[in-house]
Amino acid sequence: MSCYPKIYDVVRQIPYGKVATYGQIADLAGLIGKPRVVGYALHRVTTTSEDIPWHRVINAKGKVSRSSLRDGNDDIQQLLLEKEGITFIEGKLDLNIYRWQPDFTVIDQVLNHSTDELDNELGNQTI
Repeated sequence: MSCYPKIYDVVRQIPYGKVATYGQIADLAGLIGKPRVVGYALHRVTTTSEDIPWHRVINAKGKVSRSSLRDGNDDIQQLLLEKEGITFIEGKLDLNIYRWQPDFTVIDQVLNHSTDELDNELGNQTI
């Protein structure tokens, strides 16, 4: 069973003009201490995907994580965030201003819905 759907469900909750850190998403998805898993999951999302706002997830320093494997998406990520009104100073944003503060009841509902769907899918399979 993949944890990626839970990660994507949490990321979908990040509102316009706000960001979350990889660690924050990992914690909210029940993957305590596994921010790299969030990075791996988001690396699979295409830059044109409109339903998963991958660009709103940044590192704990308030920066876009740079990687030679991302084919220039680092710049796209920062541009998308700036388009949402997020200001970077010397490549860093102020997490005190832009960090998403989630409504935990909504997160619980999203994750429970995600788990229920997965249970239904597994329950409907014949072995």
